[in-house]
Amino acid sequence: MSYIGREPQIGNFQMCDAISVVNNQAAYTMQVGGVAVIPGGDFNVIASVNGVVQKAGTSFVTSSSTITFSQNLVTGDVIDFILILGSVLDLGVPSDGTVTTGKIADNAVTSAKLASGLALGKIGQVVTATTSTEVSNTSGTYADVGLSASITPTATSSKIYIMVSASMAGFTGNSGATNVFSFVRLVRGSTEIAEYLGVRGKIPSGGTNFTVGGSNSFTDLDSPSTTSAVTYKAQQKLNDVGDGRTSHFSFNNKLSTITLMEVLA
Repeated sequence: MSYIGREPQIGNFQMCDAISVVNNQAAYTMQVGGVAVIPGGDFNVIASVNGVVQKAGTSFVTSSSTITFSQNLVTGDVIDFILILGSVLDLGVPSDGTVTTGKIADNAVTSAKLASGLALGKIGQVVTATTSTEVSNTSGTYADVGLSASITPTATSSKIYIMVSASMAGFTGNSGATNVFSFVRLVRGSTEIAEYLGVRGKIPSGGTNFTVGGSNSFTDLDSPSTTSAVTYKAQQKLNDVGDGRTSHFSFNNKLSTITLMEVLA
């Protein structure tokens, strides 16, 4: 930006060198470190004489690097200090180490402003739901397992971290089956957001009533982009149907959980 005259000093506060009063003299040169300094104007200067702060434009005026008091100072008077301010209308660039946490507005710093490899991960809220009722499925079509939870994000930029832990099993009652395995998926409403292998097992030759399974965990990070309530749930299905195959969720009525965490942007 161009200026007529001197460009305003921005945020550069300077304490002038001590000045010795000369008897019957009103004008004095303002210096910092022995070098003459020029303030932006009378109201960019705070001066104190004999313990009294002087009124800018009335008790003193400035011209270039000279301050002239309205009355001559005499022996015994003391110029306590002269402080030169930068532009008080524009803070400019803060000095190093002067911006504290309290000066930063909430949500003012986004992940885009962080160095590569850094991310925000403040958790806004946590919702958990459980079930201990076994649910089985003998089809190749996804069906609910009775495990769901709802959460209302506080911002459209929030992400939802989903964690599911369950006891699962696959079962076959026919010796003609060679394997049994199932899939689990996470859905938001009716929209699939992730799919996982649930259980898988090889059936021994001639084996019957064979069961495979164990504890399983599934996680995903979703971006619902809404501040309305959203519901997440788990579903299961068989990959191969027939031959007595069955997929079991919360097997033997063991506890299964779903946890939703809002990750603030």
